[in-house]
Amino acid sequence: MIKISQLAIYPVKSCAQIILNSATIDKFGLNMDRRWMVVDENGRFLTQRQIAIMCLIKPTLVDNGIMLQAPGMESCKIDVRSLTKKQEVAIWADHCTVFDCGEEASQWLSQFLEKKCRLVYFPENEIRQVDLEYAEHGDKTAFSDGFPLLLISEASLEDLNSRLASKQQKSVEMRRFRPNIVVSGCEPFAEDKWQRIKIGETVLRVVKPCSRCVIPNIDPETGIRGTEPSQTLKEYRRQEHPLIGNKIFFGQNVIAENIGQFAVNMPVTIIE
Repeated sequence: MIKISQLAIYPVKSCAQIILNSATIDKFGLNMDRRWMVVDENGRFLTQRQIAIMCLIKPTLVDNGIMLQAPGMESCKIDVRSLTKKQEVAIWADHCTVFDCGEEASQWLSQFLEKKCRLVYFPENEIRQVDLEYAEHGDKTAFSDGFPLLLISEASLEDLNSRLASKQQKSVEMRRFRPNIVVSGCEPFAEDKWQRIKIGETVLRVVKPCSRCVIPNIDPETGIRGTEPSQTLKEYRRQEHPLIGNKIFFGQNVIAENIGQFAVNMPVTIIE
């Protein structure tokens, strides 16, 4: 039986994950996933692609906001009820009007990341339409790269790790790939063939394979970037996509058609 084996959110884009036993699916994906983002002085988004040690920042959801922790730093708490200053930020080709999270958060991040930056929050009433090449009008996301949910099977990671082991390379953890939904009970890369699935009362469209950047090469414990698993993935997961060209694909971008509740061990039904 195919079922959910792990649920995860990443409240601050490109920072550490939070593992959940259950989660609400809202209009942006899993509740509170990627609702905060670090931006540079020009309002342009920052990720581990530019600053690898962002992975060492650990967010915790607290009442009405978030708390940030990082090695060598005092914790920093942000209450979204106090946010009033709005600004426009850029994430890829999209521009969003969001809330600035204030000077304390800015100074905390700038000190740890050794770069002047600010933290912003994606408000409930902001609309960021998912790419209409793959989505429908009204499909939304917050600060994810482009899609509200990412799904990967345990078997796909096991297949990768067996290939790494054959080359005397260390295995990698699922968190390097930053999925929201991990499933068990299927063959490696079975998710590549799915088009629509159902979890509980929620129907999800599997809309686009996830092209991978350098982030999976960053050790989430140290923030040090290597060359694996990208080198190995190149050998068997590089494919030509009609819209985005020759890329390494691992995992599937997914869009929920309705809100609902997910929990670990819930069965996954393949509709088509």
